[in-house]
Amino acid sequence: MTDYWVDHSQKATLEEMMLDSQAETLSKVETPEILSMLPKVTGKRVLELGAGIGRFTGLLAEKASHVTAVDFMESFIRKNRETNRHHKNADFIQADVTKMDLPEESYDIIFSNWLMMYLTDEEVMKLAEQSLKWLKEGGLMFFRESCFHKSGDKARTVNPSVYRSPSLYNALFQSVSKPIKGDEETSVGFDIIFTKSVQTYIKLKKNQNQLCWLLEKKRMQSAAHHGYNTFQSFLDNQQYSKQGILRYEKIFGHGYVSTGGAETTKEFVAMLKLQPGQKVLDVGCGIGGGDFYMAKTYGTEVLGVDLSCNMIEIAMERASSQKGNPQVQFEISDITKRDFEKESFDVVYSRDTILHIPDKAALFATFLKWTKPGGKLLISDYCCGPPENHSENFKKYVAQRGYVLYTPEEYGKLISNAGFTNVKAEDRTNQFVDVLQREKKRFEAEKEEFLKDFSEEDYQYILDGWDSKLKRCGAGDQRWGLFYAEKPLYIGED
Repeated sequence: MTDYWVDHSQKATLEEMMLDSQAETLSKVETPEILSMLPKVTGKRVLELGAGIGRFTGLLAEKASHVTAVDFMESFIRKNRETNRHHKNADFIQADVTKMDLPEESYDIIFSNWLMMYLTDEEVMKLAEQSLKWLKEGGLMFFRESCFHKSGDKARTVNPSVYRSPSLYNALFQSVSKPIKGDEETSVGFDIIFTKSVQTYIKLKKNQNQLCWLLEKKRMQSAAHHGYNTFQSFLDNQQYSKQGILRYEKIFGHGYVSTGGAETTKEFVAMLKLQPGQKVLDVGCGIGGGDFYMAKTYGTEVLGVDLSCNMIEIAMERASSQKGNPQVQFEISDITKRDFEKESFDVVYSRDTILHIPDKAALFATFLKWTKPGGKLLISDYCCGPPENHSENFKKYVAQRGYVLYTPEEYGKLISNAGFTNVKAEDRTNQFVDVLQREKKRFEAEKEEFLKDFSEEDYQYILDGWDSKLKRCGAGDQRWGLFYAEKPLYIGED
């Protein structure tokens, strides 16, 4: 790797560093975009890893209390020092980031723009461990990497870069933790706030594979998530493992992991009367089938958000295969921690996802803020019958999945109380049962096709799951709700 960068750092130019003939244009457009995704740096101590010639160093130093800029190429760090030495609150270090020794909890923010693609998996793991140590509790780590394939067009006789999948970065960073002294059940680790694409590369190069991460160092209790450090890890290793997702897709149909697949999607989306150019937020987008459908059929711009890394990685790969269609984009994030500008979307849409979220009232209030006046909300979700009638098996099922369920009537009231109007709360359990029965019948008829890619055990898992859903619905435990609402054109000030 050193030989590779010696060959590509002779002049210490922006084009050399970015390995792209469009470097000047790309940098001009993407620099403010990258900075806009950063947490507030004012008054913070920032560690910049892989600082290069310093296109971010000076901008960080303008607001931060101190910046430590690190790069392992002497020519790059020399150019950085020459450019930014007038910032008295910046230090410049030539070092291998995987071998540095810095004081524990000495930084509020770690920033990295293209670094880990030049490290081995073992070195990324080592850097993750060191970063966890260097950050203060509550500190944030932001990094950006090329995933899946290269982006720069500069000719290279050898290319040792590692173009990882987003899920691998997530797995590497979420696997590191540090025990809290005196508390055997608590540790500190990284919680992912978001993983999202860089818009500049989508617009200028039709490339959705430039991704950014924001992670927080926080205390975690694995007991709270069924033995996993985070709820995200629980989902990706249990219900939404890649194998599990593809099994679901076989019964729901290509691109779908929610009830009724394309059939219910077309029915429910038609209720929204979408118009070209409208912006849709899909919460819990899964592998993106509904998002591609809305964009292609109605000309809408769709942002699909899901907590499952595995779901979004599949969606991103499929978006990339569609020539980087900028109308459909995906990001990994916890919707309860995500923030968008007020009135960003014409529609907030969600299919069978909010069952995972305990504080639905707070979430619906947030949806109201993000929706434009006159905008629409459409949700389908798992619900329940009267709690006093729940069977013990249903209680165990809900606890094992980590669901928080309400009756359709209660669910509708939560949406209304958040400030939405024209709320329609419909119990669609009969439709749910009808869809389940037809999906099961079709699945049984296609057993041989299924077994070409999956095992007999996988086949039986799907059948047992559908039979259990039908029994829960027949007993009155499980219900399925469809909810439509609108944001008032005018909302009075308190």
